[in-house]
Amino acid sequence: MAFAVGLSLAVMPVQGIAALKQGAKAPDFTLNAAQGGKSFSLSLKQTLRNGPVVLYFFPAAFTAGCTIEAHLFAEANGRFNQLGARVIGVTAGNIDRVAEFSRSECRDKFAVAADPGAKVAAQYDTLMEGPNKTPLSDRTSFVIAPDGTILLSYTDRKPQAHIEKTMAAVRAWKAKHG
Repeated sequence: MAFAVGLSLAVMPVQGIAALKQGAKAPDFTLNAAQGGKSFSLSLKQTLRNGPVVLYFFPAAFTAGCTIEAHLFAEANGRFNQLGARVIGVTAGNIDRVAEFSRSECRDKFAVAADPGAKVAAQYDTLMEGPNKTPLSDRTSFVIAPDGTILLSYTDRKPQAHIEKTMAAVRAWKAKHG
């Protein structure tokens, strides 16, 4: 019976929902990241000191959907910054590939972190199975308030709505907190 329930849940669509829900505390992490091709250590806790964070997980650098999403976040980055928010992309990959992706596809606009083995993605309950059963980040976006509370949790394999949904959540936060 448990197997049948698990199997039925595995084939249910996840569009529009993510495992860590609005109101939950975002797990802190420190990962190797890059912006503009330059590597550095990125801490969520430290980044939150400057305002809300748009944290988006994506499956793999240089794939079609992930490239579209990176371009869309790069185009919107100035608007997020004007609202006091910082964008961070996270993917299961190595720092060299992430550094190249940050330069070319993220257009040097925001940090992208390498999450080898998708360990941070697992803390956020946003995993999917990749080729050869390797763990990958599912396409999930979070907006996290400076106190670490998740304001938005959104999963959709299509990249287009992520920017619209995260921008609306940041605007709502800004309206309340000036």
